[in-house]
Amino acid sequence: MGDPREPPGGTPEGGSNDDEFRSVVFDESFVRAARIQELSAQERLAGAFGRATRSRGWGRLSLPRQAVLLLLVVALAFAAAVYFGISSPRDRTAPPSGSQLTLSLTPLAPSGAVTAVADPGNPFAGLPGGYADGQAGLGLPAATATAHFTGSQVQRALDSVQHYLVLSELAPATLTANETAQVRAMITAGELTQYDDSTNSPRDDQHHAATGWMVRFDPGQIALATDTVKVTGNVRVGELDADTLEVTADHTLVYALRPAGTTSDPAVTLYAVRRAVRIDIDRTDLDTGRLRVVDAAVQAGPGSCTAGQSDYLQPTLATTAGVRPSNPPAVDPADHGRPVWDTCGVLGPIIG
Repeated sequence: MGDPREPPGGTPEGGSNDDEFRSVVFDESFVRAARIQELSAQERLAGAFGRATRSRGWGRLSLPRQAVLLLLVVALAFAAAVYFGISSPRDRTAPPSGSQLTLSLTPLAPSGAVTAVADPGNPFAGLPGGYADGQAGLGLPAATATAHFTGSQVQRALDSVQHYLVLSELAPATLTANETAQVRAMITAGELTQYDDSTNSPRDDQHHAATGWMVRFDPGQIALATDTVKVTGNVRVGELDADTLEVTADHTLVYALRPAGTTSDPAVTLYAVRRAVRIDIDRTDLDTGRLRVVDAAVQAGPGSCTAGQSDYLQPTLATTAGVRPSNPPAVDPADHGRPVWDTCGVLGPIIG
């Protein structure tokens, strides 16, 4: 019999069984502990494309393949949720954390006696040229494409702005009937809380005045002598960023007013309001037909410098005898108890 230490086929040609392997001893315990993994027929056929043996890396602690896949799916879903939650654009339909509209309102006191128009039946006869009736005087531009918005998108934005301006500056229901729901329907959802606070509890804090959102008069005191409002001004369109159009509207509006209720005095007073409004419209707003009123600057007269203007504008109406209110009060720059925005001006002539 051959040497049991020799390989079954004998010692390879040119080789020797007396080399470095002679020191390796495979005792009985080692042999019994060894595990032979038999390949399946399919694995043997695919051997040319894979490893010769199965990996036993996890041994008895390995999880089922389905469990591993499930864990991977859950982990990927969680990572995606975190990523999109952090990096997605701000949802403009969510209520903002603070006030959005900022208002400055300057009452304009008359420089002399407030006089009635010469012809109550044609109250605007003395106005200079350049005014038009209502919507025709808004001066909306042609809708042209911007860097990131098509011409049709700009047109939709202008349609929303025109609708808002008509409702907030020209509609008799808004002007003298305490109607606020139609304007509210134009405001984006993020500003509704502020809008409701402004109309339900108006206050002079630059953010919660009803007169920042619309022109309106106390129906118990003021009536329209005619539903026509004379308007001059313009509307401009630009981009705030790649996803937001910025529209600015700057108009002078002239109202013909008289005292509310039955009166024997036929006097009609012209009341001028300059209203400059900045409006933002993003892509979501284009789909909903709403807009965000960001800034409003209002000058209005003739009026009193001391009358509150946050709920209603407060015109000083003429009588046939003429009315001369007190002059604007002096402003003390060292008086920090008075808000810096609380100012008053002097009204120039409305009639040319």
